[in-house]
Amino acid sequence: MSLTIEEMSDRFELQDLCYRYAQLIDERKFQQLESVFTQDAHIDYSSMGGAVGGLSDTIAFLQDAMTIFSNFQHLNSNLQFSVQGDTATGRVMCFNPMEVEQEDGSVHSFMLGLWYNDEYIRTTQGWRISKRSEEKSWMLNEPEFMKPLRDL
Repeated sequence: MSLTIEEMSDRFELQDLCYRYAQLIDERKFQQLESVFTQDAHIDYSSMGGAVGGLSDTIAFLQDAMTIFSNFQHLNSNLQFSVQGDTATGRVMCFNPMEVEQEDGSVHSFMLGLWYNDEYIRTTQGWRISKRSEEKSWMLNEPEFMKPLRDL
């Protein structure tokens, strides 16, 4: 199946949107997520122990919750998009190594594997995520406070 120039452009724009999300998270520029999500977006991080809600709730959650992690990266791959005019759906794999400082000054490193299941909409400012839900795949060497999430 051959893609049109417009279909290729849409896919590249959606790919860039997903990479921009990861960049903003990793740079702790949570307020700038307004350039990635629609104002009425629904965001569900519950499968990895996070919040569920709208954009402002999510930004507030991230500003608070991410302070406990000294370092992290969100590496996206296997981006799959289905575009239908001005809407699209997507599934994006995320490999998420993280570090948290321990009381004794040591650093505990761990890794998470998850997918983002997304809905997108084309706006006058370009593509935006209108719905994102995390789907847990695996956890490796998670710190004690995260172990209850294994069974979610």
